[in-house]
Amino acid sequence: MKKYTILVLYIFAYIYNASFIYSQDFTKYDQASVDSLKQVYHKNSNDENIWFILKTIIQEETNPEQKLYYANLLIEHTERNTEYLNLDINTILNYKSIAYIQKGNALQLLGEYHEALDAYFKSMELAKADKDEDFAGSLLVSIADTYSIIGNSETAQKYYDEALVKLRKSKNTLDLASALLNAGDEYLKTKQFSKALENFNESGKLFELLNHPVGKAYNKGNTGMVYAKQGKHELAKANINEAITILEDIEDFYPISVYLHAMSDIYVEQQDYITALDYGYRSLDLAKTYNLKDQLSEANLQLSELLELIGNSQEALEYYKTHIVYRDSLRNLENIQKLANHEVERNELKVENLEQKRKTQRILLWSTIGVLVFIGIFAYGLFNRNKFIHKTNTIISAEKERSDNLLLNILPEETAHELKTNGRVEAKKFESVTVLFSDFKGFTHYAENLPPEVLVETVDHYFSEFDLIMEKYNLEKIKTVGDAYMAAGGLPFETQDHAKKMILAAKDMAEFVANAKHDDKTSATFDIRIGINTGPVVAGVVGTKKFAYDIWGDTVNIASRMESNSEPGRINISDETYKHIKSDFDCEYRGTFEVKNRGQMKMYFVNV
Repeated sequence: MKKYTILVLYIFAYIYNASFIYSQDFTKYDQASVDSLKQVYHKNSNDENIWFILKTIIQEETNPEQKLYYANLLIEHTERNTEYLNLDINTILNYKSIAYIQKGNALQLLGEYHEALDAYFKSMELAKADKDEDFAGSLLVSIADTYSIIGNSETAQKYYDEALVKLRKSKNTLDLASALLNAGDEYLKTKQFSKALENFNESGKLFELLNHPVGKAYNKGNTGMVYAKQGKHELAKANINEAITILEDIEDFYPISVYLHAMSDIYVEQQDYITALDYGYRSLDLAKTYNLKDQLSEANLQLSELLELIGNSQEALEYYKTHIVYRDSLRNLENIQKLANHEVERNELKVENLEQKRKTQRILLWSTIGVLVFIGIFAYGLFNRNKFIHKTNTIISAEKERSDNLLLNILPEETAHELKTNGRVEAKKFESVTVLFSDFKGFTHYAENLPPEVLVETVDHYFSEFDLIMEKYNLEKIKTVGDAYMAAGGLPFETQDHAKKMILAAKDMAEFVANAKHDDKTSATFDIRIGINTGPVVAGVVGTKKFAYDIWGDTVNIASRMESNSEPGRINISDETYKHIKSDFDCEYRGTFEVKNRGQMKMYFVNV
């Protein structure tokens, strides 16, 4: 059973963290009170207290789409030059900063992580202008959370550390407690359990001191997650159940889905599959209710594995298919069509509420892409339909998911973000990148003798697993050509351990191919050859109608030569790669070999 990794809690903890900064002078509102404030706003939209009312709504609203809608309203109010001219500039900056951070929180909950980062960095600019160091510290936590969710732990940890330095200097105990909680989640994610508990113990004491029920609930739940990872099941269940009870009382249902998932995993460990299924179904129901995309993916995968364990393979397959749809939707942060879809949804919501102006600039940017012809027509057809698309219109969701799956994952997330923002991508040079090439021995012979559909199915079987391996180690698949598979580490975000991660990925690839010979899932099996090299590359996007992310340079050419000089079942690396990983892996020196256009080069086998 795959162990559940905390991703969602980064989002949950900071929803309240953002509101802690500016809402300490009033009591926590329940949802009914928030709904009443909405009515006040719509009846008196020119009232002098409207800014404060909107701020309160977006800080306390638990529905992410509603939070996004009212955050955009507050942003519009702050940008009206004729409104509240008697307010000083710092007050305006303060309100605008809050609006952008809550917009980021809403987008983060909706799975639109690049849009969320846009909002957070905008809020950071405003906070710097306002010289609000406490607010800047909390913003750093949100940015760290988002990088953690998209799998960039190194960058996430950097922002957490910066945030804690600032917040420990402040007098805001609530912000510090929340930051410690979120940083503890990152330690849990990276399996540093003692550090995670150290953070949770410190944050727990602060939440107790403040008598803050939400903070105590998250702290209890997260502590339970650590105990679950350590196999301390009874302690885990006690803490998680206490967290769920508190959250149910305050009607904060988002994190409950995560904790129910964790409870299911605990019962799987105890081989109580019936109880595990019950918790799994409850987790999925909440994820559906609130359209939590990452949790929808995880919950469907969990149920698939559980049903397989009890022998219900057919139903397990259906849940697995649904998991793939949501997994690909999350993975396709770099997919241009998905980015465009989100713009359509945002504008749809604004029109439905009849309060905001239609913002067409980004949609026009993408309208040149042929796929948006279909999406635009589809969005127009939805114009007069239900207010909340994801809850009430399953046809729309199905069609959009289908279009997501049909498009390629063509760009790394940072590159897609740059393309979306600027309309183009600047070529970049990376000083240290590890490049992998692989191919299958005897593939040409099989290609000539296998039926086309069998050949495609077989190659897809291998390459799909390779994609999962690259995702596991936060590496980038570059492209496939025939039976050749190309990947790189150290881009688009520079990292220090890309060579080590690539060797680990290569070993997993070799192991998978070797094991495939002993199962009956494919009609043909192969021997794989792998070559790896490390050095500088240039990366960029080519094409105008079908974008492709690619890398160039001698490093790439040498990696290809390493592959062609490898042997079946072996991982052949260059001297440059060897220098990076020699202390971590058992390597065998092969001697020097003649390499086309490069002369003699040292080569090593990594023993699998």
